[in-house]
Amino acid sequence: MGTELGQLRAQHPAAVGGRTSLARVLDVLQEDPRPCSYLADRSASLLHRIQVDVTPLELEALLERGWRRFGPDYFRPGCAPCFECVPTRIPTAEFRPSKSQRRAHAACGELEVRVGAPICDDERLALYHAWHGQRERKRGWEEAMLSERSYRIQFAFPHPAAREITYVEPESGKLVGVGLCDETPRAWSAIYFFYDPAWAKKSIGTANVVTQIEIARRRGIPYVYLGYQVDGCPSLAYKASFRPQEHLIGLPEADETPVWQRAPAAPTLKRS
Repeated sequence: MGTELGQLRAQHPAAVGGRTSLARVLDVLQEDPRPCSYLADRSASLLHRIQVDVTPLELEALLERGWRRFGPDYFRPGCAPCFECVPTRIPTAEFRPSKSQRRAHAACGELEVRVGAPICDDERLALYHAWHGQRERKRGWEEAMLSERSYRIQFAFPHPAAREITYVEPESGKLVGVGLCDETPRAWSAIYFFYDPAWAKKSIGTANVVTQIEIARRRGIPYVYLGYQVDGCPSLAYKASFRPQEHLIGLPEADETPVWQRAPAAPTLKRS
């Protein structure tokens, strides 16, 4: 991204959804085009807004307009004319897990689920690197050199909406999964999830999404935001299985009303 927190410059009020905001936008930048991480034949260029003092309601308005967050970095695609990254959300009151999703949730049912504020410690760093290292070997991901400082900025940056879901083996007390999330009155944003590779065979990733939808529903939150869905990207294909779901039409600006449209029902395979 080319910008360090210590080098952030101009500070001025932001506005989202037609309301004056007390959030301070420290920097706005557009990435130079680079190879897309999702589609091999495309280039990518994210729009970044580095900002602080964003309230939960302001974050909610940003989520409704297709923005995502890592720490103080708010971003969304700026790769026109490509519009393959489609913001996706799940209406919690209508969600019904599929048979395979129920099976994954049950397989991980022994784990203790805890919700709290994000923190950074050696256990979380080790778990992140174990998970990412497995992805590097299996999927050819670039090597991750995530330091404690980088983890704190990306995943444990102070924010009133920030939440952390942890999955812990009850007998050993071992941490086997960490989900980073945001909670606002009408939105639960699933930001990032990493886990012990030994739990992959129990589909803990799927179980985590089901768990987050359940938590949001119990708290009266109508939508869980899953980030971007990209047709043709295998690593994001799992998102299409959570139904019903809604997709954002275009990428509206702060003063425009976002329009979310119900996605077509998943096709049903016919038996011959």
